[in-house]
Amino acid sequence: MDPLQCAIETATEAGRLLRERPALPLEIGEKSTRGDLVTAADRESEAFIVERLRREFPASSILGEEGAAHRGTSDERWIVDPLDGTTNYAHGYPLYCVSIGYERGGKMIAGAVYAPVLGELYAAERGAGATCNGERIRVSTIENVRDSLLCTGFMPAKYERNGANFARLSKVAQAVRRDGSAALDLCFVGRGRFDAFWELDLKAWDVAAGSLIVREAGGSTTAVDGSPLVLDAGSILVSNGSLQREMIGLLAER
Repeated sequence: MDPLQCAIETATEAGRLLRERPALPLEIGEKSTRGDLVTAADRESEAFIVERLRREFPASSILGEEGAAHRGTSDERWIVDPLDGTTNYAHGYPLYCVSIGYERGGKMIAGAVYAPVLGELYAAERGAGATCNGERIRVSTIENVRDSLLCTGFMPAKYERNGANFARLSKVAQAVRRDGSAALDLCFVGRGRFDAFWELDLKAWDVAAGSLIVREAGGSTTAVDGSPLVLDAGSILVSNGSLQREMIGLLAER
């Protein structure tokens, strides 16, 4: 099966499972950091995704948020967030999604992000553009941060890490949102809903698919300090491209 098609179909089916799951007990737990929740739905979604990927791509490695770690025999890697926005999901807030990225030879090749309540399926393939529900998407044309709608994220226990940035950018931009799902925030930059997004403490599964979607929609992706984006490094800044330099400068202020 084509990797992009596999990512799309698997993310869509996992998202449907998540949408049906809240009728059952959520069995909410907390990881090592306050506010970092996990539910039975996270684990069930990941188990479904991993089973599908191992069947279709048995030689690929798999990295999943909830512990899935399969070492394959090829240079392919699937990077999976089975439920991005768990706290939102646990509280019935509709901004959550499934994110699946496909990497080959250290480069992101394809990715899909599905938000089941919104009914939005984002997808991208390297060099082929980005779509939402099959329609091409592009980043916004905003040219100044003062005219922008920004987004960020942070764990409650780590507010101080990003709090000063949040306060400073809130005084410059038209508004700054914190929606609680990095993968969707990235897609919203790709679609032009947000003009830029940054965060400091993320994992590869949070950004793999979404960062590709931003790039293929015409946006820019770097670390917060402007250095090249490294999926496993945690820091990310994406924008429509026009705002990238200004955002780097604002985030560098202390």
